[in-house]
Amino acid sequence: MDRAPGLSARLKLTLSYAGFLMLAGFLLLIVLWWSLWRYVPYKPIRDSDGLVPRHGRMIFLRSFMPVATTIMSFLLVFGLVGGWILAGRMLAPLTRITDATRKAADGSLSHRIRLRGRKDEFRELADTFDAMLARLEEHVAEQRRFAANASHELRTPLAISQTLLDVARNNPTQDHGELVARLHAVNTRAIELTEALLVLSRTDQGSVTREPVDLSLLAEEAAETLLPLAEKRGVTIDASGEITPTVGSPALLLQMTTNLVHNAIVHNLPEQGAVWVETGVRANNVVLTVENSGEVLSTQLVSTLTEPFQRGTERIRNDHAGVGLGLAIVKSIVRVHDGSLVITPRPWGGLRITVELPTATRTPAPRSRRADATP
Repeated sequence: MDRAPGLSARLKLTLSYAGFLMLAGFLLLIVLWWSLWRYVPYKPIRDSDGLVPRHGRMIFLRSFMPVATTIMSFLLVFGLVGGWILAGRMLAPLTRITDATRKAADGSLSHRIRLRGRKDEFRELADTFDAMLARLEEHVAEQRRFAANASHELRTPLAISQTLLDVARNNPTQDHGELVARLHAVNTRAIELTEALLVLSRTDQGSVTREPVDLSLLAEEAAETLLPLAEKRGVTIDASGEITPTVGSPALLLQMTTNLVHNAIVHNLPEQGAVWVETGVRANNVVLTVENSGEVLSTQLVSTLTEPFQRGTERIRNDHAGVGLGLAIVKSIVRVHDGSLVITPRPWGGLRITVELPTATRTPAPRSRRADATP
């Protein structure tokens, strides 16, 4: 925004200090003058024009005015010089904050103000600005990683399609049915990736319509929907718990629950795997827990699973391989619903994922349910 030039804050403060000092000095001189004026002898004398003061008060007035002028001049100079120095010292932190703001506006987010000293308004502002810069730097770095990974993931199916088409063009006798099937699989994966990116973008915007939701019903729906996949892969699903009322977007919360159950099924043991889905109420939060058997995972690897395009195991090339955005979407949905997500490895293999969301105002009476899928 273009603004017309004006006085600096330091000059304004200097003039304010000097003005208040001059006003205080003037009032003090008025009081002093009035206090002394009453004790100056006054005896009228008569002349042709009437009564006039004696020379005592005239002498006092003539003597007082130069002293008052000297005092006011000293206060003016002292107020301007002292006010300029004092204002400079007081506004020094603000100058550092302004310089940091200009650097941030130019795109540099790595610097920090780090004002020393005890807490006051300027240091609280500086600490808040440092925290904001740290979050912005982290967010920008995350977005850059996400853009690079998304570009790589989107380029892969396109490159595969291009290769298949080049091979078909160079070999017209190739079976086109096989080509169409492979292109269909590659295109399906690209569509899934695009849809996942759209969901992630929607949750990152934070604009969701909130309404009362029973998280236990969503968990039951996700388990029933993925039951055929679980039977196909030889995985049992055990869903149990109580009513868990919360407030949020039913579509996004269902997406979150489905992603958790889907990941638990896909990343499981080759045979006789198991998935446990449980809901409950804890203090002022509703809790969804999804636990599965599987390979033993390290804590370091688990800490990266919520990053986009990260997978706990090597990429699986089948119809349910996923696009590496499942837990990233879950993390974004949990964040936009003011919840928390905790992922811990099980000592005997697999993961335990716990989602906590704020509970609704009223908590209905608990009930239990169980849904098993045995291949």
